[in-house]
Amino acid sequence: MEMNIQLKSLADKINQLKSKIETEESTKHAFVLPFINILGYDAFNPLEVVPEFTADLGLKKGEKVDYAIFQNGEPIIIVECKSWKEKLTVHNSQLFRYFHVTKTRFALLTNGINYQFFTDLDDQNKMDEKPFLEFDICNLKENTIHEIAKFHKTNFDVNNIVSNASSLKYIKEIKKLINTELESPSNDFTKLFANKIYTGRLTEKVVDEFKDLVQKSVTQFINDKINDRLNAALTKETIKQQDEEILITEDDTKIITTEEELDGYRIVVAILRRKLPTNRIVYRDTQSYFGILLDDNNRKPLCRLHLNGGKKYLSLFNDNKIETKVLISSIDDIYQFEKQLLETLALYEID
Repeated sequence: MEMNIQLKSLADKINQLKSKIETEESTKHAFVLPFINILGYDAFNPLEVVPEFTADLGLKKGEKVDYAIFQNGEPIIIVECKSWKEKLTVHNSQLFRYFHVTKTRFALLTNGINYQFFTDLDDQNKMDEKPFLEFDICNLKENTIHEIAKFHKTNFDVNNIVSNASSLKYIKEIKKLINTELESPSNDFTKLFANKIYTGRLTEKVVDEFKDLVQKSVTQFINDKINDRLNAALTKETIKQQDEEILITEDDTKIITTEEELDGYRIVVAILRRKLPTNRIVYRDTQSYFGILLDDNNRKPLCRLHLNGGKKYLSLFNDNKIETKVLISSIDDIYQFEKQLLETLALYEID
Protein backbone atom coordinates (compact mmCIF):
# COMPACT_ATOMS: atom_id res chain seq x y z
CA MET A 1 0.00 0.00 0.00
CA GLU A 2 1.38 3.40 -0.94
CA MET A 3 2.39 5.68 1.91
CA ASN A 4 -0.12 8.40 1.04
CA ILE A 5 -2.97 5.88 1.27
CA GLN A 6 -1.65 4.55 4.58
CA LEU A 7 -1.33 8.04 6.02
CA LYS A 8 -4.84 8.94 4.85
CA SER A 9 -6.16 5.77 6.49
CA LEU A 10 -4.40 6.64 9.76
CA ALA A 11 -5.79 10.21 9.61
CA ASP A 12 -9.32 8.81 9.20
CA LYS A 13 -8.74 6.49 12.16
CA ILE A 14 -7.50 9.40 14.31
CA ASN A 15 -10.56 11.50 13.50
CA GLN A 16 -12.83 8.61 14.44
CA LEU A 17 -11.07 7.61 17.67
CA LYS A 18 -9.55 10.71 19.24
CA SER A 19 -12.66 11.59 21.25
CA LYS A 20 -12.32 8.19 22.94
CA ILE A 21 -8.56 8.44 23.59
CA GLU A 22 -7.95 9.82 27.07
CA THR A 23 -4.31 9.12 27.98
CA GLU A 24 -0.79 9.47 26.63
CA GLU A 25 -0.37 5.68 26.55
CA SER A 26 -3.51 5.31 24.46
CA THR A 27 -2.23 7.99 22.11
CA LYS A 28 1.01 6.07 21.65
CA HIS A 29 -0.68 2.76 20.85
CA ALA A 30 -3.51 4.12 18.70
CA PHE A 31 -1.73 6.91 16.80
CA VAL A 32 2.07 6.95 17.16
CA LEU A 33 2.94 3.26 16.77
CA PRO A 34 0.84 2.96 13.57
CA PHE A 35 2.77 5.94 12.18
CA ILE A 36 6.08 4.22 12.99
CA ASN A 37 4.79 1.11 11.21
CA ILE A 38 3.95 3.23 8.15
CA LEU A 39 7.61 4.29 8.11
CA GLY A 40 8.44 0.61 7.61
CA TYR A 41 9.66 -0.19 11.13
CA ASP A 42 8.17 -3.08 13.09
CA ALA A 43 6.88 -1.57 16.32
CA PHE A 44 6.83 -5.05 17.87
CA ASN A 45 10.44 -5.87 17.00
CA PRO A 46 12.73 -4.72 19.87
CA LEU A 47 15.66 -4.66 17.45
CA GLU A 48 13.93 -1.92 15.43
CA VAL A 49 11.71 -0.05 17.89
CA VAL A 50 12.80 0.17 21.53
CA PRO A 51 10.14 1.49 23.94
CA GLU A 52 11.22 3.37 27.07
CA PHE A 53 14.71 3.84 25.63
CA THR A 54 17.23 4.60 28.37
CA ALA A 55 20.54 6.44 28.12
CA ASP A 56 22.73 7.53 31.04
CA LEU A 57 22.89 11.29 31.22
CA GLY A 58 25.81 12.24 33.47
CA LEU A 59 24.66 12.04 37.05
CA LYS A 60 21.09 11.35 35.97
CA LYS A 61 20.45 7.65 35.58
CA GLY A 62 17.46 5.88 34.16
CA GLU A 63 15.79 8.75 32.33
CA LYS A 64 13.83 7.46 29.39
CA VAL A 65 12.54 8.64 26.06
CA ASP A 66 9.37 6.99 24.75
CA TYR A 67 10.82 5.25 21.69
CA ALA A 68 14.06 4.86 19.82
CA ILE A 69 14.02 3.60 16.24
CA PHE A 70 17.09 1.51 15.42
CA GLN A 71 18.83 0.61 12.21
CA ASN A 72 21.96 -1.55 12.03
CA GLY A 73 22.15 -1.61 15.81
CA GLU A 74 22.23 2.20 16.22
CA PRO A 75 19.40 4.60 17.14
CA ILE A 76 18.48 6.76 14.17
CA ILE A 77 15.39 8.53 15.55
CA ILE A 78 14.39 9.18 19.14
CA VAL A 79 10.71 9.82 19.78
CA GLU A 80 8.94 11.64 22.58
CA CYS A 81 5.16 11.38 22.78
CA LYS A 82 2.45 13.47 24.36
CA SER A 83 -1.28 12.98 24.68
CA TRP A 84 -3.13 14.12 21.56
CA LYS A 85 -4.83 16.74 23.74
CA GLU A 86 -1.50 18.36 24.66
CA LYS A 87 0.31 21.04 22.72
CA LEU A 88 3.87 20.29 21.73
CA THR A 89 6.41 22.26 23.76
CA VAL A 90 9.98 21.38 22.91
CA HIS A 91 11.61 23.57 25.59
CA ASN A 92 10.98 21.11 28.41
CA SER A 93 11.48 18.06 26.25
CA GLN A 94 13.81 15.24 27.19
CA LEU A 95 14.80 15.08 23.53
CA PHE A 96 17.30 17.89 24.12
CA ARG A 97 19.07 15.89 26.80
CA TYR A 98 19.03 12.62 24.88
CA PHE A 99 20.06 14.04 21.55
CA HIS A 100 23.70 14.75 22.36
CA VAL A 101 24.39 11.44 24.15
CA THR A 102 23.09 9.21 21.35
CA LYS A 103 24.37 8.82 17.83
CA THR A 104 21.06 9.83 16.32
CA ARG A 105 20.74 12.89 14.08
CA PHE A 106 16.95 13.07 14.33
CA ALA A 107 14.43 13.59 17.09
CA LEU A 108 10.65 13.44 16.80
CA LEU A 109 8.21 15.18 19.12
CA THR A 110 4.56 14.22 18.58
CA ASN A 111 1.13 14.03 20.11
CA GLY A 112 0.01 11.56 17.45
CA ILE A 113 -1.55 14.30 15.33
CA ASN A 114 1.09 17.01 15.15
CA TYR A 115 4.62 15.90 14.30
CA GLN A 116 7.85 17.88 14.67
CA PHE A 117 11.17 16.53 13.35
CA PHE A 118 14.42 18.05 14.66
CA THR A 119 18.09 17.74 13.80
CA ASP A 120 21.30 19.67 14.59
CA LEU A 121 21.63 22.26 11.84
CA ASP A 122 22.67 25.14 14.11
CA ASP A 123 25.20 23.38 16.36
CA GLN A 124 26.53 19.88 15.78
CA ASN A 125 25.30 17.30 18.30
CA LYS A 126 22.93 19.87 19.83
CA MET A 127 19.29 19.60 18.88
CA ASP A 128 17.86 22.69 17.18
CA GLU A 129 15.12 24.55 18.99
CA LYS A 130 12.99 24.73 15.85
CA PRO A 131 11.85 21.70 13.80
CA PHE A 132 12.87 21.44 10.16
CA LEU A 133 9.74 19.42 9.33
CA GLU A 134 6.37 19.99 10.94
CA PHE A 135 2.93 18.73 9.94
CA ASP A 136 -0.58 17.80 11.01
CA ILE A 137 -1.17 14.21 9.94
CA CYS A 138 -4.87 14.96 9.43
CA ASN A 139 -4.08 17.75 6.99
CA LEU A 140 -1.20 16.56 4.84
CA LYS A 141 -0.06 18.10 1.57
CA GLU A 142 1.59 16.13 -1.23
CA ASN A 143 5.00 17.74 -0.77
CA THR A 144 4.93 16.90 2.97
CA ILE A 145 4.21 13.24 2.22
CA HIS A 146 7.27 13.30 -0.04
CA GLU A 147 9.39 14.49 2.90
CA ILE A 148 7.91 11.92 5.28
CA ALA A 149 8.78 9.18 2.79
CA LYS A 150 12.48 10.00 3.24
CA PHE A 151 12.24 8.59 6.76
CA HIS A 152 10.90 5.28 5.52
CA LYS A 153 13.12 2.32 6.34
CA THR A 154 13.79 1.60 2.67
CA ASN A 155 14.72 5.23 1.88
CA PHE A 156 16.47 6.35 5.05
CA ASP A 157 19.71 8.18 4.28
CA VAL A 158 21.09 10.45 7.01
CA ASN A 159 23.12 12.68 4.70
CA ASN A 160 20.29 13.11 2.22
CA ILE A 161 17.78 14.09 4.91
CA VAL A 162 20.17 16.44 6.72
CA SER A 163 21.20 18.20 3.51
CA ASN A 164 17.54 18.75 2.66
CA ALA A 165 16.60 19.72 6.23
CA SER A 166 18.28 23.11 5.93
CA SER A 167 16.16 24.01 2.89
CA LEU A 168 12.99 22.81 4.59
CA LYS A 169 13.76 24.84 7.70
CA TYR A 170 14.35 28.09 5.81
CA ILE A 171 11.41 27.55 3.45
CA LYS A 172 9.15 27.10 6.49
CA GLU A 173 10.42 30.33 8.06
CA ILE A 174 10.16 32.25 4.78
CA LYS A 175 6.55 31.10 4.34
CA LYS A 176 5.75 32.36 7.83
CA LEU A 177 7.31 35.72 7.01
CA ILE A 178 5.38 35.96 3.74
CA ASN A 179 2.14 35.22 5.57
CA THR A 180 2.93 37.89 8.16
CA GLU A 181 3.77 40.46 5.49
CA LEU A 182 0.59 39.69 3.57
CA GLU A 183 -1.55 40.15 6.67
CA SER A 184 0.21 43.32 7.80
CA PRO A 185 2.99 44.67 5.54
CA SER A 186 6.00 45.97 7.45
CA ASN A 187 7.73 49.26 6.64
CA ASP A 188 10.67 47.46 5.03
CA PHE A 189 8.39 45.31 2.86
CA THR A 190 6.35 48.35 1.84
CA LYS A 191 9.43 50.42 1.00
CA LEU A 192 10.72 47.60 -1.22
CA PHE A 193 7.92 48.47 -3.66
CA ALA A 194 7.39 52.15 -2.90
CA ASN A 195 11.05 53.00 -3.59
CA LYS A 196 10.70 51.66 -7.13
CA ILE A 197 7.51 53.47 -8.13
CA TYR A 198 7.18 56.58 -5.92
CA THR A 199 9.29 59.52 -7.03
CA GLY A 200 8.75 61.74 -3.99
CA ARG A 201 10.11 61.55 -0.47
CA LEU A 202 8.96 58.52 1.46
CA THR A 203 7.51 60.16 4.54
CA GLU A 204 5.82 58.15 7.28
CA LYS A 205 2.43 59.16 5.90
CA VAL A 206 3.35 58.00 2.37
CA VAL A 207 4.62 54.64 3.69
CA ASP A 208 1.36 54.12 5.62
CA GLU A 209 -0.63 54.83 2.46
CA PHE A 210 1.51 52.40 0.48
CA LYS A 211 0.98 49.65 3.05
CA ASP A 212 -2.66 49.44 2.05
CA LEU A 213 -1.77 49.59 -1.65
CA VAL A 214 0.85 46.86 -1.31
CA GLN A 215 -1.53 44.60 0.58
CA LYS A 216 -4.27 45.06 -2.03
CA SER A 217 -1.84 44.58 -4.91
CA VAL A 218 -0.42 41.36 -3.51
CA THR A 219 -3.90 40.02 -2.78
CA GLN A 220 -5.05 40.80 -6.32
CA PHE A 221 -1.89 39.26 -7.76
CA ILE A 222 -2.47 36.02 -5.85
CA ASN A 223 -6.14 35.95 -6.88
CA ASP A 224 -5.16 36.45 -10.52
CA LYS A 225 -2.70 33.58 -10.30
CA ILE A 226 -5.36 31.35 -8.75
CA ASN A 227 -7.83 32.29 -11.48
CA ASP A 228 -5.21 31.53 -14.14
CA ARG A 229 -4.69 28.09 -12.64
CA LEU A 230 -8.44 27.48 -12.48
CA ASN A 231 -8.90 28.57 -16.08
CA ALA A 232 -6.04 26.32 -17.15
CA ALA A 233 -7.71 23.42 -15.34
CA LEU A 234 -11.02 24.22 -17.03
CA THR A 235 -9.25 24.27 -20.38
CA LYS A 236 -7.79 20.83 -19.78
CA GLU A 237 -11.22 19.56 -18.78
CA THR A 238 -12.76 21.06 -21.93
CA ILE A 239 -10.12 19.39 -24.10
CA LYS A 240 -10.70 16.12 -22.27
CA GLN A 241 -14.43 16.37 -22.91
CA GLN A 242 -13.81 17.17 -26.56
CA ASP A 243 -11.54 14.14 -26.88
CA GLU A 244 -14.17 11.97 -25.24
CA GLU A 245 -16.74 13.24 -27.71
CA ILE A 246 -14.58 11.86 -30.52
CA LEU A 247 -14.50 8.45 -28.88
CA ILE A 248 -18.27 8.26 -28.51
CA THR A 249 -19.64 6.18 -31.35
CA GLU A 250 -22.69 7.95 -32.67
CA ASP A 251 -25.42 6.46 -34.78
CA ASP A 252 -24.67 8.01 -38.17
CA THR A 253 -28.28 7.54 -39.20
CA LYS A 254 -29.31 10.08 -36.54
CA ILE A 255 -26.87 12.74 -37.78
CA ILE A 256 -28.46 14.88 -40.44
CA THR A 257 -26.32 17.64 -41.92
CA THR A 258 -28.68 20.35 -43.06
CA GLU A 259 -28.17 22.79 -45.88
CA GLU A 260 -28.38 25.61 -43.34
CA GLU A 261 -25.42 24.12 -41.44
CA LEU A 262 -23.43 23.86 -44.65
CA ASP A 263 -24.28 27.49 -45.48
CA GLY A 264 -23.04 28.48 -42.02
CA TYR A 265 -19.84 26.53 -42.67
CA ARG A 266 -19.35 28.38 -45.97
CA ILE A 267 -19.71 31.72 -44.18
CA VAL A 268 -16.98 30.74 -41.70
CA VAL A 269 -14.76 29.63 -44.59
CA ALA A 270 -15.39 32.95 -46.36
CA ILE A 271 -14.30 34.83 -43.23
CA LEU A 272 -11.15 32.78 -42.58
CA ARG A 273 -9.97 31.94 -46.11
CA ARG A 274 -7.91 35.13 -46.25
CA LYS A 275 -5.73 33.72 -43.47
CA LEU A 276 -5.32 30.08 -44.51
CA PRO A 277 -6.24 27.57 -47.24
CA THR A 278 -9.87 26.50 -47.22
CA ASN A 279 -8.95 22.80 -47.06
CA ARG A 280 -7.71 23.38 -43.51
CA ILE A 281 -11.16 24.45 -42.36
CA VAL A 282 -13.08 21.24 -41.74
CA TYR A 283 -16.55 20.55 -40.37
CA ARG A 284 -17.58 17.62 -38.22
CA ASP A 285 -21.28 17.13 -37.60
CA THR A 286 -22.60 15.48 -34.43
CA GLN A 287 -26.01 14.89 -32.92
CA SER A 288 -25.63 17.86 -30.56
CA TYR A 289 -23.81 20.46 -32.70
CA PHE A 290 -22.13 21.21 -36.01
CA GLY A 291 -18.40 21.71 -35.28
CA ILE A 292 -15.94 23.64 -37.43
CA LEU A 293 -12.29 22.79 -36.76
CA LEU A 294 -8.82 23.75 -37.87
CA ASP A 295 -7.03 20.85 -39.61
CA ASP A 296 -9.80 18.44 -38.55
CA ASN A 297 -8.28 18.62 -35.05
CA ASN A 298 -10.80 18.43 -32.23
CA ARG A 299 -8.36 20.33 -30.02
CA LYS A 300 -8.50 23.28 -32.41
CA PRO A 301 -12.17 24.28 -32.47
CA LEU A 302 -12.95 27.41 -34.47
CA CYS A 303 -16.64 27.58 -33.65
CA ARG A 304 -19.79 25.48 -33.34
CA LEU A 305 -23.23 25.92 -34.82
CA HIS A 306 -26.41 24.95 -32.97
CA LEU A 307 -29.11 25.35 -35.59
CA ASN A 308 -31.47 22.39 -35.16
CA GLY A 309 -33.31 23.52 -32.02
CA GLY A 310 -35.94 26.15 -31.56
CA LYS A 311 -33.31 28.88 -31.27
CA LYS A 312 -30.05 29.27 -33.15
CA TYR A 313 -26.70 29.68 -31.42
CA LEU A 314 -23.08 30.23 -32.42
CA SER A 315 -20.43 28.89 -30.01
CA LEU A 316 -17.20 30.89 -29.83
CA PHE A 317 -13.96 30.04 -27.98
CA ASN A 318 -11.76 32.40 -25.95
CA ASP A 319 -8.01 32.20 -25.42
CA ASN A 320 -8.53 29.48 -22.77
CA LYS A 321 -10.71 27.51 -25.20
CA ILE A 322 -13.73 28.13 -22.99
CA GLU A 323 -16.94 27.86 -25.04
CA THR A 324 -19.46 30.72 -25.02
CA LYS A 325 -22.82 30.45 -26.76
CA VAL A 326 -24.32 33.54 -28.42
CA LEU A 327 -27.85 33.77 -29.74
CA ILE A 328 -28.19 34.48 -33.47
CA SER A 329 -31.35 35.14 -35.48
CA SER A 330 -29.94 33.62 -38.69
CA ILE A 331 -26.67 32.29 -40.05
CA ASP A 332 -26.03 35.68 -41.63
CA ASP A 333 -25.32 36.96 -38.10
CA ILE A 334 -22.09 34.92 -38.19
CA TYR A 335 -20.54 37.76 -40.21
CA GLN A 336 -20.89 40.00 -37.13
CA PHE A 337 -18.39 37.78 -35.29
CA GLU A 338 -15.60 38.00 -37.84
CA LYS A 339 -13.23 39.57 -35.30
CA GLN A 340 -13.80 36.83 -32.71
CA LEU A 341 -13.32 34.07 -35.30
CA LEU A 342 -10.02 35.59 -36.45
CA GLU A 343 -8.89 35.93 -32.82
CA THR A 344 -9.67 32.25 -32.23
CA LEU A 345 -7.72 31.30 -35.34
CA ALA A 346 -4.77 33.38 -34.10
CA LEU A 347 -4.59 31.20 -30.97
CA TYR A 348 -3.25 28.33 -33.06
CA GLU A 349 0.08 28.30 -34.82
CA ILE A 350 -0.68 28.51 -38.50
CA ASP A 351 2.02 26.99 -40.69
